[in-house]
Amino acid sequence: MKVLMLNGSCNPKGCTYTALTEVGKTLTSAGIDYEIVQLGGDPVRDCIGCNQCSKSGCVFTDGGVNDFIAKARQADGFVFGTPVYYAHPSGRVLSFLDRVFYAGGSAFAGKPGAAVASARRAGTTASLDALGKYFGISDMVTVGSTYWNMVHGHCPEDVMLDGEGLQTMRNLGRSMAWLLHCIQAGREAGYDFPAPERGHQTNFIR
Repeated sequence: MKVLMLNGSCNPKGCTYTALTEVGKTLTSAGIDYEIVQLGGDPVRDCIGCNQCSKSGCVFTDGGVNDFIAKARQADGFVFGTPVYYAHPSGRVLSFLDRVFYAGGSAFAGKPGAAVASARRAGTTASLDALGKYFGISDMVTVGSTYWNMVHGHCPEDVMLDGEGLQTMRNLGRSMAWLLHCIQAGREAGYDFPAPERGHQTNFIR
């Protein structure tokens, strides 16, 4: 089993990475692999709702969106990490995930996901709320922890002093690992994720 993580920070080894790594170490100890995909510092095109998505993914091939969708189809769980700049996730994270889920939402259905936010002080809960909406609309299972999934600090060294934040990351890793093992055991016993009902899309037009 494997968990795919997204580091939405332009800093490849910053606070968000530190938090994700703490989750990853716990996953590894439970026998689950993980991979961190670094979003990087380049501009990310926003989704424009062109409806030109295909089985290959987004019609625009920049930004690593389609590569991430391909990895997502092979992954069993997800953790999306974002820094907090102005009390919400970074704009690049949202642009990236909008395109990923619009073009490849089926890769996430029935799989567990969690969001992680890193901030110097405030804005984390609003960021977690925004990222959590991707899980709710994509038929995913949201994984929580013993506190909101956040760490605090201006640099990685500060994050390493956030004892409760790191504890929360480890507990998140344990919860994710437990759920993945439960899902696997359920499949082996003949219980797979239920297929959703489709066909109704209500539009009130007058």
